[in-house]
Amino acid sequence: MLYFSKLRIFTITLISIILFFFALSNLTKFDDNFLNKKINLGLDLQGGSYLLLEIDNKPVITKDLQNKITFLKNYFKDKDINIYNLKIYNEDSILFETDDKNVEQVYSLLESKEEPINPYFEKYKSFKFNIENNKNQFKISLSKYGIIELKNSSLDQAIEIVRRRIDEVGTNEPNILKRGNDRILVELPGLDDPMRIKNLLGKTANLTFRFISKQTEEQFGTDIIEFEDNSETPANVSKRIIISGENLIDAQPRMDSQNNETVVTFTLDRVGAKRFGKSTTSGIGKRLAIVLDEKIISAPVVREAIISGSGQITGNFTFQSATDLSLLLRSGALPAPMNIIEERTVGPGLGEDSIKAGIIALITGFILVILFMLLKYKFFGLIANTALIFNLLFLIGILTLFEATLTLPGIAGIILTVGMAVDANVLIFERIKEEKNNEKNQLIAFDTGYTKSKSAILDANVTTFIAAIILFFLGSGPIKGFSITLGIGILTTLFSVYFIARLLTSLYVIKNKDRVIKI
Repeated sequence: MLYFSKLRIFTITLISIILFFFALSNLTKFDDNFLNKKINLGLDLQGGSYLLLEIDNKPVITKDLQNKITFLKNYFKDKDINIYNLKIYNEDSILFETDDKNVEQVYSLLESKEEPINPYFEKYKSFKFNIENNKNQFKISLSKYGIIELKNSSLDQAIEIVRRRIDEVGTNEPNILKRGNDRILVELPGLDDPMRIKNLLGKTANLTFRFISKQTEEQFGTDIIEFEDNSETPANVSKRIIISGENLIDAQPRMDSQNNETVVTFTLDRVGAKRFGKSTTSGIGKRLAIVLDEKIISAPVVREAIISGSGQITGNFTFQSATDLSLLLRSGALPAPMNIIEERTVGPGLGEDSIKAGIIALITGFILVILFMLLKYKFFGLIANTALIFNLLFLIGILTLFEATLTLPGIAGIILTVGMAVDANVLIFERIKEEKNNEKNQLIAFDTGYTKSKSAILDANVTTFIAAIILFFLGSGPIKGFSITLGIGILTTLFSVYFIARLLTSLYVIKNKDRVIKI
Protein backbone atom coordinates (compact mmCIF):
# COMPACT_ATOMS: atom_id res chain seq x y z
CA MET A 1 0.00 0.00 0.00
CA LEU A 2 0.98 3.65 -0.48
CA TYR A 3 0.37 4.25 3.21
CA PHE A 4 3.52 4.69 5.35
CA SER A 5 3.28 4.24 9.11
CA LYS A 6 4.82 6.83 11.43
CA LEU A 7 7.42 4.27 12.54
CA ARG A 8 8.48 3.64 8.94
CA ILE A 9 8.68 7.38 8.21
CA PHE A 10 10.76 7.89 11.38
CA THR A 11 13.13 5.05 10.41
CA ILE A 12 13.60 6.41 6.87
CA THR A 13 14.24 9.91 8.26
CA LEU A 14 16.76 8.62 10.82
CA ILE A 15 18.71 6.58 8.26
CA SER A 16 18.73 9.54 5.88
CA ILE A 17 20.04 11.94 8.56
CA ILE A 18 22.83 9.55 9.60
CA LEU A 19 24.01 8.97 6.02
CA PHE A 20 23.70 12.70 5.20
CA PHE A 21 25.86 13.44 8.24
CA PHE A 22 28.63 11.09 7.10
CA ALA A 23 28.39 12.36 3.50
CA LEU A 24 28.82 15.97 4.67
CA SER A 25 31.59 15.02 7.14
CA ASN A 26 33.96 15.04 4.14
CA LEU A 27 33.66 18.84 4.28
CA THR A 28 34.09 19.20 8.07
CA LYS A 29 36.53 18.08 10.76
CA PHE A 30 35.73 16.43 14.11
CA ASP A 31 37.96 15.51 17.04
CA ASP A 32 36.24 12.17 17.56
CA ASN A 33 37.81 9.30 15.54
CA PHE A 34 34.44 7.71 14.73
CA LEU A 35 32.89 10.95 13.50
CA ASN A 36 35.97 12.20 11.68
CA LYS A 37 35.65 9.88 8.69
CA LYS A 38 36.56 10.73 5.13
CA ILE A 39 36.55 9.11 1.69
CA ASN A 40 40.16 8.38 0.78
CA LEU A 41 41.33 9.19 -2.72
CA GLY A 42 43.10 6.44 -4.66
CA LEU A 43 46.45 6.62 -6.39
CA ASP A 44 44.94 7.77 -9.71
CA LEU A 45 43.13 10.70 -8.03
CA GLN A 46 45.49 11.77 -5.25
CA GLY A 47 48.79 10.97 -6.93
CA GLY A 48 51.50 8.90 -5.29
CA SER A 49 53.85 6.01 -5.89
CA TYR A 50 53.43 2.57 -7.42
CA LEU A 51 55.99 -0.15 -6.70
CA LEU A 52 56.07 -3.72 -7.97
CA LEU A 53 58.35 -5.93 -5.85
CA GLU A 54 59.69 -9.35 -6.77
CA ILE A 55 60.90 -11.82 -4.14
CA ASP A 56 64.16 -13.64 -4.74
CA ASN A 57 63.24 -17.11 -3.46
CA LYS A 58 66.65 -18.73 -3.94
CA PRO A 59 67.77 -17.95 -0.35
CA VAL A 60 64.46 -19.35 0.93
CA ILE A 61 65.00 -22.64 -0.91
CA THR A 62 68.63 -22.85 0.28
CA LYS A 63 67.60 -22.16 3.88
CA ASP A 64 64.86 -24.79 3.69
CA LEU A 65 67.36 -27.39 2.41
CA GLN A 66 69.82 -26.48 5.17
CA ASN A 67 67.12 -26.92 7.79
CA LYS A 68 66.18 -30.21 6.14
CA ILE A 69 69.74 -31.52 6.53
CA THR A 70 69.60 -30.85 10.27
CA PHE A 71 66.20 -32.53 10.45
CA LEU A 72 67.42 -35.60 8.51
CA LYS A 73 70.38 -36.04 10.86
CA ASN A 74 68.20 -35.96 13.97
CA TYR A 75 65.38 -38.01 12.42
CA PHE A 76 67.52 -40.95 11.27
CA LYS A 77 69.54 -40.81 14.49
CA ASP A 78 66.31 -41.33 16.45
CA LYS A 79 65.46 -44.25 14.13
CA ASP A 80 68.95 -45.79 14.67
CA ILE A 81 69.63 -45.58 10.94
CA ASN A 82 73.13 -44.64 9.86
CA ILE A 83 73.38 -41.96 7.09
CA TYR A 84 76.54 -40.18 5.93
CA ASN A 85 77.98 -37.84 3.25
CA LEU A 86 75.02 -35.53 3.82
CA LYS A 87 75.34 -32.38 1.65
CA ILE A 88 73.53 -29.88 -0.56
CA TYR A 89 73.94 -30.62 -4.28
CA ASN A 90 73.60 -27.96 -7.03
CA GLU A 91 71.82 -25.63 -4.56
CA ASP A 92 68.48 -27.37 -5.21
CA SER A 93 68.75 -30.87 -3.71
CA ILE A 94 70.27 -32.95 -0.90
CA LEU A 95 72.49 -36.00 -1.31
CA PHE A 96 73.18 -38.61 1.35
CA GLU A 97 74.17 -42.26 1.60
CA THR A 98 73.21 -45.11 3.89
CA ASP A 99 74.20 -48.72 4.47
CA ASP A 100 72.91 -51.30 1.97
CA LYS A 101 70.82 -52.99 4.64
CA ASN A 102 68.96 -49.73 5.39
CA VAL A 103 68.10 -48.72 1.80
CA GLU A 104 64.57 -50.17 1.73
CA GLN A 105 63.69 -48.81 5.17
CA VAL A 106 64.95 -45.31 4.31
CA TYR A 107 63.03 -45.33 1.03
CA SER A 108 59.79 -46.45 2.72
CA LEU A 109 60.14 -43.72 5.37
CA LEU A 110 60.68 -41.07 2.70
CA GLU A 111 57.61 -42.27 0.77
CA SER A 112 55.35 -42.58 3.82
CA LYS A 113 52.40 -40.18 4.14
CA GLU A 114 52.32 -40.60 7.92
CA GLU A 115 55.98 -39.77 8.62
CA PRO A 116 56.98 -36.08 9.00
CA ILE A 117 60.20 -36.53 7.04
CA ASN A 118 58.48 -35.86 3.69
CA PRO A 119 55.21 -33.94 4.21
CA TYR A 120 52.29 -34.92 2.00
CA PHE A 121 49.99 -32.19 0.63
CA GLU A 122 46.45 -33.53 0.39
CA LYS A 123 45.25 -30.64 -1.81
CA TYR A 124 47.96 -31.38 -4.39
CA LYS A 125 48.12 -35.17 -3.86
CA SER A 126 51.86 -34.81 -3.83
CA PHE A 127 54.85 -34.98 -1.47
CA LYS A 128 56.99 -31.96 -0.66
CA PHE A 129 60.14 -33.71 -1.90
CA ASN A 130 60.87 -35.92 -4.89
CA ILE A 131 63.00 -39.00 -4.07
CA GLU A 132 65.67 -40.55 -6.33
CA ASN A 133 67.46 -43.69 -5.27
CA ASN A 134 70.65 -45.11 -6.82
CA LYS A 135 71.83 -48.16 -4.87
CA ASN A 136 72.66 -46.81 -1.41
CA GLN A 137 72.66 -43.12 -2.43
CA PHE A 138 69.58 -40.92 -2.08
CA LYS A 139 68.81 -37.59 -3.71
CA ILE A 140 65.90 -35.54 -2.45
CA SER A 141 64.76 -32.31 -4.15
CA LEU A 142 61.77 -30.04 -3.81
CA SER A 143 58.81 -31.12 -5.94
CA LYS A 144 56.82 -28.68 -8.06
CA TYR A 145 54.20 -28.36 -5.34
CA GLY A 146 56.83 -28.20 -2.62
CA ILE A 147 58.27 -25.11 -4.31
CA ILE A 148 54.75 -23.63 -4.68
CA GLU A 149 54.06 -24.10 -0.95
CA LEU A 150 57.43 -22.58 -0.08
CA LYS A 151 56.86 -19.57 -2.34
CA ASN A 152 53.32 -19.02 -1.06
CA SER A 153 54.52 -19.13 2.55
CA SER A 154 57.37 -16.75 1.73
CA LEU A 155 55.00 -14.37 -0.09
CA ASP A 156 52.46 -14.31 2.76
CA GLN A 157 55.19 -13.59 5.29
CA ALA A 158 56.74 -10.89 3.08
CA ILE A 159 53.36 -9.16 2.56
CA GLU A 160 52.77 -9.02 6.32
CA ILE A 161 56.23 -7.56 6.99
CA VAL A 162 55.92 -5.05 4.10
CA ARG A 163 52.55 -3.98 5.54
CA ARG A 164 54.07 -3.52 9.01
CA ARG A 165 56.95 -1.43 7.70
CA ILE A 166 54.71 0.82 5.61
CA ASP A 167 52.16 1.22 8.43
CA GLU A 168 54.89 2.35 10.83
CA VAL A 169 56.02 5.03 8.38
CA GLY A 170 52.45 6.40 8.51
CA THR A 171 51.52 6.27 4.82
CA ASN A 172 47.81 6.92 4.29
CA GLU A 173 45.71 3.99 3.02
CA PRO A 174 48.42 1.90 1.29
CA ASN A 175 47.23 -0.77 -1.12
CA ILE A 176 49.32 -3.97 -0.80
CA LEU A 177 48.36 -6.90 -3.02
CA LYS A 178 49.71 -10.26 -4.23
CA ARG A 179 50.72 -10.59 -7.85
CA GLY A 180 51.33 -14.23 -8.75
CA ASN A 181 53.37 -16.27 -6.28
CA ASP A 182 56.49 -14.11 -6.08
CA ARG A 183 55.43 -10.49 -6.58
CA ILE A 184 53.89 -7.79 -4.38
CA LEU A 185 52.15 -4.65 -5.63
CA VAL A 186 52.44 -1.60 -3.36
CA GLU A 187 50.38 1.55 -4.07
CA LEU A 188 51.09 4.55 -1.83
CA PRO A 189 48.59 7.40 -2.43
CA GLY A 190 49.89 10.86 -1.58
CA LEU A 191 53.55 9.78 -1.50
CA ASP A 192 55.48 11.61 -4.23
CA ASP A 193 58.99 10.79 -2.91
CA PRO A 194 59.22 7.01 -2.51
CA MET A 195 62.98 6.86 -1.85
CA ARG A 196 62.67 6.22 1.90
CA ILE A 197 60.02 3.52 1.37
CA LYS A 198 62.21 1.91 -1.31
CA ASN A 199 65.14 1.80 1.09
CA LEU A 200 63.01 0.25 3.81
CA LEU A 201 61.46 -2.38 1.55
CA GLY A 202 64.74 -3.26 -0.15
CA LYS A 203 66.43 -4.34 3.08
CA THR A 204 65.97 -7.87 4.35
CA ALA A 205 66.72 -6.65 7.92
CA ASN A 206 68.42 -9.90 8.91
CA LEU A 207 70.15 -8.92 12.17
CA THR A 208 72.70 -11.08 13.99
CA PHE A 209 75.14 -10.55 16.86
CA ARG A 210 78.48 -12.38 16.42
CA PHE A 211 81.97 -12.14 17.87
CA ILE A 212 84.88 -10.97 15.72
CA SER A 213 87.67 -13.53 15.53
CA LYS A 214 91.22 -12.54 16.44
CA GLN A 215 92.42 -14.40 13.35
CA THR A 216 92.81 -12.07 10.38
CA GLU A 217 92.31 -14.70 7.68
CA GLU A 218 89.07 -16.52 6.86
CA GLN A 219 88.99 -20.06 8.17
CA PHE A 220 86.47 -22.80 8.88
CA GLY A 221 83.66 -21.34 11.01
CA THR A 222 84.28 -17.68 10.12
CA ASP A 223 83.30 -15.20 7.40
CA ILE A 224 85.00 -12.06 6.10
CA ILE A 225 82.38 -9.28 6.37
CA GLU A 226 82.71 -5.65 5.35
CA PHE A 227 81.71 -2.64 7.43
CA GLU A 228 78.69 -0.77 6.11
CA ASP A 229 80.39 2.63 6.21
CA ASN A 230 83.81 1.26 5.13
CA SER A 231 85.34 2.86 8.23
CA GLU A 232 87.51 -0.22 8.86
CA THR A 233 88.98 -3.08 6.90
CA PRO A 234 86.69 -6.13 6.59
CA ALA A 235 86.60 -8.22 9.76
CA ASN A 236 86.80 -11.97 10.27
CA VAL A 237 83.48 -12.77 11.97
CA SER A 238 82.45 -16.03 13.62
CA LYS A 239 79.58 -17.91 11.97
CA ARG A 240 78.21 -18.75 15.41
CA ILE A 241 75.19 -16.53 16.01
CA ILE A 242 74.74 -15.37 19.61
CA ILE A 243 71.30 -13.83 19.08
CA SER A 244 69.31 -12.76 16.02
CA GLY A 245 66.56 -10.31 15.22
CA GLU A 246 64.01 -12.96 16.22
CA ASN A 247 65.04 -12.43 19.85
CA LEU A 248 64.20 -8.70 19.76
CA ILE A 249 61.03 -7.51 21.47
CA ASP A 250 61.45 -3.80 20.77
CA ALA A 251 63.86 -1.30 19.20
CA GLN A 252 63.72 2.50 19.49
CA PRO A 253 65.92 5.46 18.43
CA ARG A 254 67.42 7.39 21.34
CA MET A 255 69.85 10.23 22.00
CA ASP A 256 72.86 9.18 24.10
CA SER A 257 73.38 12.23 26.29
CA GLN A 258 76.84 11.12 27.41
CA ASN A 259 78.34 10.85 23.91
CA ASN A 260 75.83 13.21 22.26
CA GLU A 261 75.06 10.71 19.47
CA THR A 262 72.01 8.91 18.16
CA VAL A 263 71.75 5.23 19.07
CA VAL A 264 69.25 2.42 18.70
CA THR A 265 68.22 0.80 21.97
CA PHE A 266 66.85 -2.74 21.94
CA THR A 267 65.09 -5.10 24.32
CA LEU A 268 65.48 -8.89 24.14
CA ASP A 269 63.06 -11.68 24.98
CA ARG A 270 63.79 -14.08 27.85
CA VAL A 271 65.71 -16.60 25.70
CA GLY A 272 67.72 -13.88 23.95
CA ALA A 273 68.56 -12.12 27.23
CA LYS A 274 69.83 -15.37 28.75
CA ARG A 275 72.01 -16.21 25.72
CA PHE A 276 73.27 -12.64 25.38
CA GLY A 277 74.15 -12.43 29.07
CA LYS A 278 76.02 -15.74 28.98
CA SER A 279 77.99 -14.79 25.83
CA THR A 280 78.96 -11.30 27.00
CA THR A 281 80.04 -12.70 30.39
CA SER A 282 82.54 -15.03 28.74
CA GLY A 283 83.41 -12.57 25.97
CA ILE A 284 84.60 -9.53 27.95
CA GLY A 285 87.33 -7.78 25.96
CA LYS A 286 86.15 -9.19 22.60
CA ARG A 287 84.60 -7.15 19.80
CA LEU A 288 80.94 -7.94 19.18
CA ALA A 289 79.91 -7.47 15.54
CA ILE A 290 76.34 -6.32 14.94
CA VAL A 291 75.63 -7.58 11.43
CA LEU A 292 72.67 -6.32 9.37
CA ASP A 293 72.13 -7.90 5.93
CA GLU A 294 75.74 -9.18 5.82
CA LYS A 295 77.20 -5.76 6.64
CA ILE A 296 78.76 -4.81 10.00
CA ILE A 297 76.98 -1.68 11.23
CA SER A 298 78.76 -1.57 14.59
CA ALA A 299 81.47 -3.56 16.40
CA PRO A 300 81.83 -2.35 20.02
CA VAL A 301 84.17 -3.96 22.56
CA VAL A 302 82.36 -5.83 25.37
CA ARG A 303 83.42 -3.97 28.53
CA GLU A 304 81.12 -5.79 30.93
CA ALA A 305 78.51 -8.53 30.95
CA ILE A 306 75.10 -7.43 29.64
CA ILE A 307 72.58 -9.42 31.65
CA SER A 308 69.70 -6.92 31.73
CA GLY A 309 68.21 -8.09 28.41
CA SER A 310 68.63 -4.66 26.83
CA GLY A 311 71.42 -2.77 25.07
CA GLN A 312 72.14 -0.24 22.37
CA ILE A 313 73.55 -0.18 18.85
CA THR A 314 75.89 2.63 17.84
CA GLY A 315 77.06 3.43 14.33
CA ASN A 316 77.21 7.15 13.46
CA PHE A 317 73.45 7.25 12.92
CA THR A 318 71.42 10.31 12.04
CA PHE A 319 68.08 10.39 13.83
CA GLN A 320 66.32 9.46 10.57
CA SER A 321 68.58 6.45 9.91
CA ALA A 322 68.23 5.34 13.56
CA THR A 323 64.42 5.61 13.25
CA ASP A 324 64.45 3.54 10.04
CA LEU A 325 66.72 0.88 11.55
CA SER A 326 64.44 0.63 14.60
CA LEU A 327 61.44 0.25 12.32
CA LEU A 328 63.15 -2.55 10.36
CA LEU A 329 64.10 -4.43 13.52
CA ARG A 330 60.62 -4.11 15.03
CA SER A 331 58.85 -5.30 11.88
CA GLY A 332 61.07 -8.37 11.56
CA ALA A 333 63.28 -9.75 8.84
CA LEU A 334 61.95 -10.46 5.38
CA PRO A 335 62.11 -14.15 4.46
CA ALA A 336 64.00 -13.28 1.25
CA PRO A 337 65.46 -10.26 -0.55
CA MET A 338 63.08 -8.21 -2.70
CA ASN A 339 63.85 -6.32 -5.89
CA ILE A 340 61.88 -3.38 -7.26
CA ILE A 341 61.16 -4.36 -10.87
CA GLU A 342 58.69 -1.57 -11.70
CA GLU A 343 58.21 1.91 -10.29
CA ARG A 344 55.84 4.70 -11.24
CA THR A 345 55.07 8.07 -9.69
CA VAL A 346 51.69 9.68 -10.39
CA GLY A 347 51.77 13.45 -9.92
CA PRO A 348 48.93 15.14 -8.00
CA GLY A 349 48.29 17.32 -11.08
CA LEU A 350 47.20 14.24 -13.05
CA GLY A 351 44.98 13.23 -10.12
CA GLU A 352 43.37 16.71 -10.05
CA ASP A 353 42.67 16.49 -13.79
CA SER A 354 41.05 13.07 -13.26
CA ILE A 355 38.87 14.40 -10.44
CA LYS A 356 37.80 17.42 -12.50
CA ALA A 357 37.01 15.25 -15.53
CA GLY A 358 35.03 12.82 -13.36
CA ILE A 359 33.09 15.58 -11.60
CA ILE A 360 32.32 17.32 -14.92
CA ALA A 361 31.05 14.01 -16.35
CA LEU A 362 28.95 13.38 -13.23
CA ILE A 363 27.45 16.91 -13.16
CA THR A 364 26.74 16.88 -16.92
CA GLY A 365 25.03 13.50 -16.75
CA PHE A 366 23.16 14.53 -13.60
CA ILE A 367 21.82 17.76 -15.15
CA LEU A 368 20.75 16.02 -18.38
CA VAL A 369 18.92 13.32 -16.42
CA ILE A 370 17.18 15.91 -14.22
CA LEU A 371 16.04 17.94 -17.25
CA PHE A 372 14.76 14.83 -19.02
CA MET A 373 12.78 13.67 -15.98
CA LEU A 374 11.27 17.15 -15.45
CA LEU A 375 10.21 17.44 -19.10
CA LYS A 376 8.88 13.88 -19.27
CA TYR A 377 7.10 13.48 -15.92
CA LYS A 378 6.66 17.05 -14.59
CA PHE A 379 6.04 16.93 -10.83
CA PHE A 380 6.79 13.21 -10.57
CA GLY A 381 10.03 13.91 -12.40
CA LEU A 382 10.85 16.33 -9.56
CA ILE A 383 10.16 13.51 -7.07
CA ALA A 384 12.47 11.17 -9.03
CA ASN A 385 15.18 13.86 -9.09
CA THR A 386 14.85 14.39 -5.34
CA ALA A 387 15.26 10.64 -4.81
CA LEU A 388 18.29 10.75 -7.12
CA ILE A 389 19.95 13.43 -4.95
CA PHE A 390 19.17 11.36 -1.85
CA ASN A 391 20.65 8.34 -3.61
CA LEU A 392 23.98 10.09 -4.29
CA LEU A 393 24.20 11.37 -0.71
CA PHE A 394 23.42 7.87 0.63
CA LEU A 395 26.15 6.42 -1.59
CA ILE A 396 28.74 8.99 -0.47
CA GLY A 397 27.65 8.52 3.17
CA ILE A 398 28.17 4.73 3.06
CA LEU A 399 31.56 5.10 1.34
CA THR A 400 32.55 7.61 4.04
CA LEU A 401 31.32 5.38 6.85
CA PHE A 402 33.61 2.58 5.71
CA GLU A 403 36.41 5.04 4.79
CA ALA A 404 36.54 3.53 1.30
CA THR A 405 39.17 4.51 -1.23
CA LEU A 406 37.68 6.30 -4.25
CA THR A 407 39.37 5.73 -7.62
CA LEU A 408 38.62 6.92 -11.15
CA PRO A 409 36.75 3.66 -11.97
CA GLY A 410 34.85 4.26 -8.72
CA ILE A 411 33.63 7.60 -10.08
CA ALA A 412 32.52 5.72 -13.21
CA GLY A 413 30.50 3.41 -10.95
CA ILE A 414 28.80 6.43 -9.34
CA ILE A 415 27.92 7.87 -12.76
CA LEU A 416 26.44 4.49 -13.78
CA THR A 417 24.40 4.50 -10.55
CA VAL A 418 22.75 7.78 -11.59
CA GLY A 419 21.47 6.17 -14.79
CA MET A 420 20.29 3.02 -13.01
CA ALA A 421 18.44 5.01 -10.34
CA VAL A 422 16.46 6.95 -12.94
CA ASP A 423 15.80 3.78 -14.93
CA ALA A 424 13.95 2.30 -11.95
CA ASN A 425 11.72 5.39 -11.65
CA VAL A 426 10.99 5.36 -15.38
CA LEU A 427 9.82 1.72 -15.15
CA ILE A 428 7.57 2.58 -12.21
CA PHE A 429 6.03 5.68 -13.79
CA GLU A 430 5.36 3.91 -17.10
CA ARG A 431 3.70 1.05 -15.22
CA ILE A 432 1.55 3.53 -13.30
CA LYS A 433 0.42 5.05 -16.62
CA GLU A 434 -0.75 1.61 -17.78
CA GLU A 435 -2.57 0.96 -14.51
CA LYS A 436 -4.33 4.36 -14.64
CA ASN A 437 -5.79 3.39 -18.00
CA ASN A 438 -7.37 0.24 -16.47
CA GLU A 439 -8.15 1.44 -12.94
CA LYS A 440 -10.41 4.34 -11.98
CA ASN A 441 -9.17 4.55 -8.38
CA GLN A 442 -5.95 6.58 -8.50
CA LEU A 443 -4.64 5.28 -5.17
CA ILE A 444 -4.95 1.68 -6.33
CA ALA A 445 -3.37 2.52 -9.73
CA PHE A 446 -0.31 4.11 -8.11
CA ASP A 447 0.06 1.34 -5.56
CA THR A 448 -0.31 -1.37 -8.23
CA GLY A 449 2.21 0.39 -10.44
CA TYR A 450 4.84 0.26 -7.69
CA THR A 451 3.97 -3.34 -6.80
CA LYS A 452 3.93 -4.82 -10.33
CA SER A 453 7.11 -3.05 -11.45
CA LYS A 454 9.04 -4.39 -8.44
CA SER A 455 9.91 -7.78 -10.00
CA ALA A 456 11.41 -6.23 -13.15
CA ILE A 457 13.43 -3.68 -11.13
CA LEU A 458 14.67 -6.30 -8.67
CA ASP A 459 15.66 -8.71 -11.47
CA ALA A 460 17.67 -6.00 -13.25
CA ASN A 461 19.39 -4.78 -10.11
CA VAL A 462 20.07 -8.20 -8.57
CA THR A 463 21.74 -9.48 -11.76
CA THR A 464 23.90 -6.32 -11.87
CA PHE A 465 24.69 -6.74 -8.17
CA ILE A 466 25.83 -10.34 -8.79
CA ALA A 467 28.11 -9.08 -11.56
CA ALA A 468 29.52 -6.46 -9.13
CA ILE A 469 30.27 -9.19 -6.55
CA ILE A 470 32.07 -11.30 -9.17
CA LEU A 471 34.12 -8.27 -10.28
CA PHE A 472 35.05 -7.54 -6.66
CA PHE A 473 36.36 -11.02 -5.88
CA LEU A 474 38.02 -11.75 -9.23
CA GLY A 475 39.09 -8.27 -10.35
CA SER A 476 42.23 -6.27 -9.57
CA GLY A 477 42.50 -2.88 -7.81
CA PRO A 478 40.75 -0.52 -10.32
CA ILE A 479 38.06 -3.10 -11.13
CA LYS A 480 37.38 -3.54 -7.41
CA GLY A 481 36.93 0.23 -7.03
CA PHE A 482 34.30 0.17 -9.79
CA SER A 483 32.52 -2.88 -8.36
CA ILE A 484 32.33 -1.40 -4.83
CA THR A 485 30.67 1.86 -5.89
CA LEU A 486 28.40 0.01 -8.34
CA GLY A 487 27.33 -2.55 -5.69
CA ILE A 488 26.65 0.07 -3.00
CA GLY A 489 24.93 2.23 -5.64
CA ILE A 490 22.49 -0.58 -6.43
CA LEU A 491 21.52 -0.92 -2.75
CA THR A 492 21.07 2.85 -2.29
CA THR A 493 19.08 3.00 -5.54
CA LEU A 494 16.57 0.42 -4.32
CA PHE A 495 16.29 2.22 -0.97
CA SER A 496 15.78 5.66 -2.54
CA VAL A 497 13.24 4.37 -5.09
CA TYR A 498 11.09 2.26 -2.75
CA PHE A 499 11.33 4.39 0.35
CA ILE A 500 12.18 7.99 -0.53
CA ALA A 501 10.46 8.33 -3.94
CA ARG A 502 7.52 6.13 -2.90
CA LEU A 503 7.06 8.09 0.34
CA LEU A 504 7.02 11.43 -1.49
CA THR A 505 4.68 9.99 -4.15
CA SER A 506 2.27 8.61 -1.53
CA LEU A 507 2.15 11.94 0.34
CA TYR A 508 1.35 13.80 -2.89
CA VAL A 509 -1.22 11.28 -4.19
CA ILE A 510 -3.07 10.97 -0.86
CA LYS A 511 -3.19 14.77 -0.52
CA ASN A 512 -4.62 15.15 -4.07
CA LYS A 513 -6.78 12.01 -4.18
CA ASP A 514 -9.93 14.00 -4.99
CA ARG A 515 -8.61 15.44 -8.27
CA VAL A 516 -7.22 13.88 -11.44
CA ILE A 517 -3.46 13.37 -11.22
CA LYS A 518 -1.54 13.35 -14.49
CA ILE A 519 1.75 11.57 -14.92
